[in-house]
Amino acid sequence: MISLPRLYPILDADCFRETESLITTAKELASAGCTLIQYRNKSGTARVMLEQARELRRRLTGPLLRHPERSRSSGGARDLARSDRGQAPREIPRPAGKGAGLRDDAVEYETSQIQMDAPSIRLIMNDRADLCLAAEFDGVHVGQDDLSAESVRNIIGRGEQGWGEQENARWLGVSTHNPEQLREADLTSADYLAIGPVFATSSKERPDPVIGLEGVRRARVVTRKPLVAIGGITRANAASVIEAGADSVAVISDLLRDPGKSAEEFLRILR
Repeated sequence: MISLPRLYPILDADCFRETESLITTAKELASAGCTLIQYRNKSGTARVMLEQARELRRRLTGPLLRHPERSRSSGGARDLARSDRGQAPREIPRPAGKGAGLRDDAVEYETSQIQMDAPSIRLIMNDRADLCLAAEFDGVHVGQDDLSAESVRNIIGRGEQGWGEQENARWLGVSTHNPEQLREADLTSADYLAIGPVFATSSKERPDPVIGLEGVRRARVVTRKPLVAIGGITRANAASVIEAGADSVAVISDLLRDPGKSAEEFLRILR
């Protein structure tokens, strides 16, 4: 069974005017200690979604961080910030560049610093299993109107030790909104289940009925899988959601203003 972090940030592309501001928010979340981030884009084209997702992967984790074996044959600024498991990170020199090349060097150096300062980050793609593979993301989260859990699992794979238990296997999450949906999802190969909305939320145009803290308690009785609560969760009510039985809280709106500081406050509250 997988282990979820207490805080599960969701980056909704509709909340950002441009890709760079989305990336900046993601980096601040990573620097604050977030280790799991979901990318969601309900209005963008597949091309835009893939471009943003690939940039997130490159700027947050990079291909070398995801595949440590490649680091042994790379050097200089492209050498991995992390060495073999259990050893201290290696120092990465600031790249020297001149003229137009400085921007690329700066991005490379900035990514290296994130890799040194933050743990490995899992990136989850909302809805699209195909884009998860194309962007080399670490998992997919689907809703009730998306592909079935088993269809998605057939696309993203099961891992050698079953579902998402293997370290490098992709995770699969499923959204539910009532006990019946939760029971059905519990029988699938989903690695974790989401329940909500717990409180009133403005992040969806047509949200499902609010379930409240009692809905979280009921959900905890139904499943032993890791449980993510979502919907209207803020720093003011997050602790009560965990006390009700959730393993993790998914947050969108309350991380938008000063993302790094907000994430740090969430993590302190949820310890």
